[in-house]
Amino acid sequence: MTEFELGITCDMHVHVRDSSMCELVTPTIREGGISVAYIMPNLQPPITTLSRVIEYKNKLEKLSPQTSFLMTFYLSKELTPELIHEAAKAKAIHGVKCYPAGVTTNSSSGVDPNDFTPYYDIFQAMQEEGIVLNLHGEKPNRNIDGEDIHVLNAEESFLPALKKIHEAFPKLKIVLEHCTTRAAVDAVLEINKGIEHAKDVRVAATITAHHLSLTVDDWAGNPINFCKPVAKLPSDRRALVEAAISGAPYFFFGSDSAPHPLQNKAKHVGVCAGVFSQSLAIPYLAEVFEANNALDKLRAFVSEYPLQFYNINKDLLKCQDKAVIYKKRQQVPETITDGKDIVIAPFKSGEFLNWSVKWIQ
Repeated sequence: MTEFELGITCDMHVHVRDSSMCELVTPTIREGGISVAYIMPNLQPPITTLSRVIEYKNKLEKLSPQTSFLMTFYLSKELTPELIHEAAKAKAIHGVKCYPAGVTTNSSSGVDPNDFTPYYDIFQAMQEEGIVLNLHGEKPNRNIDGEDIHVLNAEESFLPALKKIHEAFPKLKIVLEHCTTRAAVDAVLEINKGIEHAKDVRVAATITAHHLSLTVDDWAGNPINFCKPVAKLPSDRRALVEAAISGAPYFFFGSDSAPHPLQNKAKHVGVCAGVFSQSLAIPYLAEVFEANNALDKLRAFVSEYPLQFYNINKDLLKCQDKAVIYKKRQQVPETITDGKDIVIAPFKSGEFLNWSVKWIQ
């Protein structure tokens, strides 16, 4: 087949930033074949109030009227159970994003991943309201107190915390974001052992397009491919591909598309972590799924499973157009620019992709 209809497509981990960068990248969500975008709250300052959630969503809807934006709070000491209940009642948020302090872009206001108990009252309120906890699953780099944490084991070191939170709040929906290791895949599989129906899933994981393609050798020496968490070993990449094409309802797509100005990706020191993949999100995935003879599994990965897990009512979406991938060769642009101050380099810049995307009603 040379054409596949993917339904109402979802990207459950999206960074669009603010200001000029936001104006440039937000319209590329639909260009990349995505209808529903789950927006990260790590702005400066982070989004921790109801008014800022509403203001940010209104701005995004003006920039891309046909995209449905699902909003989140940033987990911090500024949140309260009362605010969670208020936001849920207003249907303003679908989740709360947890950043361990210091692990990635704009995470300085994050939490201590060694002790989540100060946030248990927040988690209880989220569990009651059906609000999802989205975990950036890494520990910060450190070599004290018997820990030896670095970029290659930061995710695996975090997994006991995931299991502990799930045990304390078994009905709380949790997403382990942007998995990069076989250990993370195995942890999600173990938690879901015995679960037969998608409606019973409480712990899921997102997988990015770039982590399905990259290993450590692809970012060592190439700042465009440097992200957090970093791509790991070939065996880890194989585990991610196996999970993505497995047909298991607890693995679905989240691009973690994270744009940075090109000058910040080309530094000799202090390179920004993030891969921009939004403008071709679905074609990137189609390349991987086709290479593994699994194009028939792509619809579930980008549409059915995220819609089920987040219990998204299709009648409330801004647009119900369906994405279709079709065989048409295209070249990834070297850069994307607003013609003024912002220039960004997309994932696989200059390379050719075999698939393109269009919309049908």
